[in-house]
Amino acid sequence: MNDISISEFKAKCLGLIEQVRRTRQPLRITRHGRPVAEVIPAGPDRKRKFLGDMIGTAEIVGDIVSPVIDLEDIEAYRD
Repeated sequence: MNDISISEFKAKCLGLIEQVRRTRQPLRITRHGRPVAEVIPAGPDRKRKFLGDMIGTAEIVGDIVSPVIDLEDIEAYRD
C-alpha cells in the first residue's frame, strides 16, 4: 500500500483515484505521517438485495426450542 500526504492527495485527487481504480491497489492518506484515510478499489456491484440475502442457506438440525440442559439441573428452579 502506498502512502501519500493529505496535501499531495488534495492536489492530485482525481488522478490518484483513477490510479487506484486502474491498479486495484489501495492508497493510504497521511497527515503529519499518521494515517487518516484509505482509498480502496470499489468492490463488484451487488446483484442481490441485502435483506434476505442468505435465505435458504441455513438448515435447522435438531430441536431448537427445548432447553439445552434438564430443568432439574438448574439451581434457580430447585425448592
